Amino acid sequence: MSNWPNNQPDSEDKKISQEYYISWAQKAYKHIQEEKAIEQSDTSQVNTIETIDSLSINTSTSDKSLKKNIPTWMQKSNRLDALKENATESKAYNNETSVDLNKEFVWSAKILANQGRDPEDVTKDEIQWLTRLHQGLGKTRRGLLNKLKFVLGQGPLNNDVVAEIEAILLQADIGINATDYIITSLQDKLLEESLPSEQAIEYLKNILCDILNSPLKKVQNSEILVKKEVLNIWLLTGVNGAGKTTTIGKLAYLAQQLGHSCIIAAADTFRAAAVEQVRLWGEKTNTPVIANPGKNTDPAAVVYDGLIAAQARGVDLLLIDTAGRLQNKTNLMEELAKIRRVIDKKAENAHVESLLVIDATLGQNGLRQTELFLEAAHLSGVILTKLDGTSKGGIAIAIAQQFGLPIRFIGVGEDIQDLKPFSSYEFVEALLNE
Repeated sequence: MSNWPNNQPDSEDKKISQEYYISWAQKAYKHIQEEKAIEQSDTSQVNTIETIDSLSINTSTSDKSLKKNIPTWMQKSNRLDALKENATESKAYNNETSVDLNKEFVWSAKILANQGRDPEDVTKDEIQWLTRLHQGLGKTRRGLLNKLKFVLGQGPLNNDVVAEIEAILLQADIGINATDYIITSLQDKLLEESLPSEQAIEYLKNILCDILNSPLKKVQNSEILVKKEVLNIWLLTGVNGAGKTTTIGKLAYLAQQLGHSCIIAAADTFRAAAVEQVRLWGEKTNTPVIANPGKNTDPAAVVYDGLIAAQARGVDLLLIDTAGRLQNKTNLMEELAKIRRVIDKKAENAHVESLLVIDATLGQNGLRQTELFLEAAHLSGVILTKLDGTSKGGIAIAIAQQFGLPIRFIGVGEDIQDLKPFSSYEFVEALLNE
């Protein structure tokens, strides 16, 4: 089983542990507030400098007599326009939401502490992300955890209780394959020792983490990374409505936040308005978009143009949006195969990831999509979107177990910051920890 970080038993140790987490959270909160104060101070100084520069630029001219002829109201207007422009640029995609030292903060702090983090290294964004993840999986967690607690509260784990757990897991869209694996693991554990109910959920967390981490044993990197000194190509596939185009925009934003240059190739030429949607995301994230707005454009030709542009500009990451026409599987496979041939020929040394975007609200229907695209797109990973507001978050476990595909990113909201790399520990804790 996985080495689960700092699982604490009940009784006095748990009480001490909770006090430790609260203390850790208080230190992290203090650090975040101090960083915020420093940031506000720096911003204030920068704005003062910008204001002085703007005033001097707008009012200075080599012709003194011409300056006198400029009406005062126009001079003020020019200054105001300059200040507005600077203010708009400085606030682009700033997350001004504050954090409060509440129950969600302490929960998020606990997750970070258990991963060996220092409270003085924690950022506001990390706390906010974990809070959104915990809240986003709320429906799945309440449906799963409440039932498990009721069943496990009947006494030590036995075969009758295991049978009830099996039904609960299936209802949570964890899938037949994953459920069978979990139940077998629980039954094997019962043969070794008696498992008190209070330890059963912790043991279940270990099993789920093992399932989610298992696909990573087959890949070179446990994390999906933008490699240095080589072109990285992420080919995104998925049916219409899964959030593929939105995910492209969020990935572009995330890559830029990590210091990577990026280009988007709008190769979904089948769906009306797809190219325009990609362009809008390009504008939002200040990411160049390679597209051909003409009718019946060959997607592979757009990918080719994207490769040429990416190589010419020396960018780190090329994101490719593709069509998702499951109603015509043959054409889909031919189209994706042609795109891969273009990539292999034009960028043979590139690092390629083929990522399937799945709408988590579909539950078990997402397994059928994964099966079809796995063959057509030679998938290397999955991106789960719309995990917030669904009771079917167990689909992540089902996909990992049935297809051996790693979950690479998850989305828990509509904001541009609501997509992050997947962590099995954080996901399972959000799923089975109040």
